[in-house]
Amino acid sequence: MIIYIHGFGGSGLGKKAQEFRDYFQKYDIPFIAPSLSYVPDLAIKTLEELIENFEDVSLIGSSLGGFYTIYLANRYDLKAVLINPSVKPWITLGKSLGYAPNFYDESSFEWTESHIEMLKTYNVKNVKSKNFMLLSQKGDDLLDYTQALDFLPEALHVTEEGGSHSFDGIERHFGKIEKFLL
Repeated sequence: MIIYIHGFGGSGLGKKAQEFRDYFQKYDIPFIAPSLSYVPDLAIKTLEELIENFEDVSLIGSSLGGFYTIYLANRYDLKAVLINPSVKPWITLGKSLGYAPNFYDESSFEWTESHIEMLKTYNVKNVKSKNFMLLSQKGDDLLDYTQALDFLPEALHVTEEGGSHSFDGIERHFGKIEKFLL
C-alpha cells in the first residue's frame, strides 16, 4: 500500500494526490491519499493507524507531509519518497500563525503555537537516509531545498533547476518513484 501524505492546508483530493492516484490505479497498485487534519497529533495518529493496518506500506510525502513521512518512515522502517519536504516546519510554519487557508475548499483554520509545539515532537534526529528518495526543485518559493539535501545526505536525490514548491512536472518521475518504492 502506498500512502500519499499531503502538505499544509492540502487534501487527499489535491492535484498532486490525484495524479499519483491515477497513475497507481492504472497499474493496479494499492494507493490511498487521505485528507488529514491540520492538527499535527491528529494527522500522525491517523497515519499510524493506516500504517499499522496495511501490509507492505510505503510513503510519499509532500512539504509538511514530507516531514510527517520522515517521522513515520523512521518509526516503522519504511521506504519513502519526499517531494520538496519541510524538514523544520516549526520554523517555516511559525510564520503562518493565525488563520491559514484550506486549499481544497478555500475555508480557513486557525494555526496556533500549540500546533508548532506538536510539530517539534516529531523531529527525527537520526534519519535512515537510505530509505528515502528526495525530489527537490531549486525554484521552490516556500522552502530552501538545500535544507532537505543536508538533512538526508545518503538519500537518492533528484534535484532540478527551476520548478516550484508543488514540484512542476512530478509525473515525469512516476516510474522512478514506483521502482524505488516497490
